[in-house]
Amino acid sequence: QLQLVESGGGLVQPGGSLTLSCTASGISLNYYAIGWFRQAPGKEREGVSCISPTGTTTQYAEPVKGRFTIFRDNAKMTVWLQMNSLKPEDTAVYYCAASLLFSHCVLSEEYDRWGQGTQVNVPS
Repeated sequence: QLQLVESGGGLVQPGGSLTLSCTASGISLNYYAIGWFRQAPGKEREGVSCISPTGTTTQYAEPVKGRFTIFRDNAKMTVWLQMNSLKPEDTAVYYCAASLLFSHCVLSEEYDRWGQGTQVNVPS
């Protein structure tokens, strides 16, 4: 059974960068689309970015376009979310999720495997 573990969160000043990792275990990641989601205090969880199983298709939510980059290495069972030019509104718990349903990927919550999340804090 696929398990996901996020890491790389922390405290970063506005304008700074962080790279989150989503590492899988238990089964090959080759056929899974991966999504990154975030949930800020008092807000609903929202899709941030996603990547298709082969890495050929990516999507980004409007608030992060041009600042975040998603990429993967299936041999390393890892998907990364590189976050640049961070803003206070990026503060949230970030989750990765996996699904076998898509040959592409989606930013909606149609994923059936979720990690436990990693906290990102960008103070104002």
